[in-house]
Amino acid sequence: MEPIYSAAIVLAFIALGELISLKTKARVPSLLVAMLGIFVVAQLGLVPDTVVEDSLLPQAYTILVLPLLFHMGSLIPLPTLLQQWRSVIIAFSGMLVAVGTLALVVLPLFGFDYFVAGAGPLAGGIVATSLTTDGLEAAGVASMIVVLPSLVLMMQSLPAMPMTNFLLRRFAINLRDSGELARLAENAQEEGAQAGHDDAENGPGGTVGTKQKADTKKKLVTLPDMLANNQLFILFMVLVGGSMAQLLAGPTHIPASILALLLGIASTAIGLTPERTLERSNSFGIAMAGVIAIVMAPLITASLSDVIAAIVPMLVILVIGFGGIMLGGFIATKLLRWKPSLGMSVALTAMYGFPADYLLTSEVARSIGRDETERKQLTDAMLPPMLVGGFTSVTSGSVVIASVLVSFI
Repeated sequence: MEPIYSAAIVLAFIALGELISLKTKARVPSLLVAMLGIFVVAQLGLVPDTVVEDSLLPQAYTILVLPLLFHMGSLIPLPTLLQQWRSVIIAFSGMLVAVGTLALVVLPLFGFDYFVAGAGPLAGGIVATSLTTDGLEAAGVASMIVVLPSLVLMMQSLPAMPMTNFLLRRFAINLRDSGELARLAENAQEEGAQAGHDDAENGPGGTVGTKQKADTKKKLVTLPDMLANNQLFILFMVLVGGSMAQLLAGPTHIPASILALLLGIASTAIGLTPERTLERSNSFGIAMAGVIAIVMAPLITASLSDVIAAIVPMLVILVIGFGGIMLGGFIATKLLRWKPSLGMSVALTAMYGFPADYLLTSEVARSIGRDETERKQLTDAMLPPMLVGGFTSVTSGSVVIASVLVSFI
């Protein structure tokens, strides 16, 4: 099939998934719709099983996977990570305990390849899944195992999102009825008033001016506007970052995916590249299309018997991993003296990430808050840790886990 036709078919299913996810407020995962839809039409013979390969999107993935990981390192500014350090610890704790429980159960039941196939996707999002799928295919493992990461990715948000909704509602109701919400709001107002006083002393420009001065002091490198706002230059810088990761992987024996992530964090911290680099270069969409295509491909080429054979391992991985994430989140929350309902919610963001974490938090704040003021206060209390937890697990933690595990295949 002509590449233009194949790419249009693949992107049609991706677009359909996005549309249904938006309509259902992320209750129906977009990837579930996209991958299940294209699997069904391929099984019916309506599209060739080479449609993903013919679209040339996997080739785009090959070029852009390391730049994409570099971009993921630029998503969360270091000051934000430091401010929300509890959320980072809880997210990592949930992932590590989940991987540990999977090792205890899945290894003796199914073997190492099944463990690797499930651990990376369960601990994070689609990029970790694509790295796992790519590694399994390169190692030449059985097709029924290669299809497992895609199945886990499709289904992992189904148990996690209702549980997060339940836990966040408990946290929000307790925060509202205990009077703690009002105290948090008063503290925020006092901090805001102090910030306003400091800004007045610093001269005209207010908070924004002060923030810009602070950011400038923190950055070691300041790019001229003509370069910082040039899409092609930013894309070039991201490709250089990905190339450096590939170059350093040999002598350091560190997976290139981890190096790309670290280089993205470092480059953004010093100001060499802007935050959200691929989005700034208007290249993020095609990179993600390539990632989704890599995850879709095993489902299309696999036989129905392969998919059926992978269902039991998938269910075991989902149940054990889900319990492990909640256990890890609970332990870390207790040690950090946080509310368990919020901490376990932060840990569960590993199973769905953004934008579901944002939508769930906004929906709970909207339903529990009795007026607009309370809704805003609840959002301010819940949204920062939820977003940082999701970004930590999906963008960095899962990539590290998947990269390390795949290297042992």
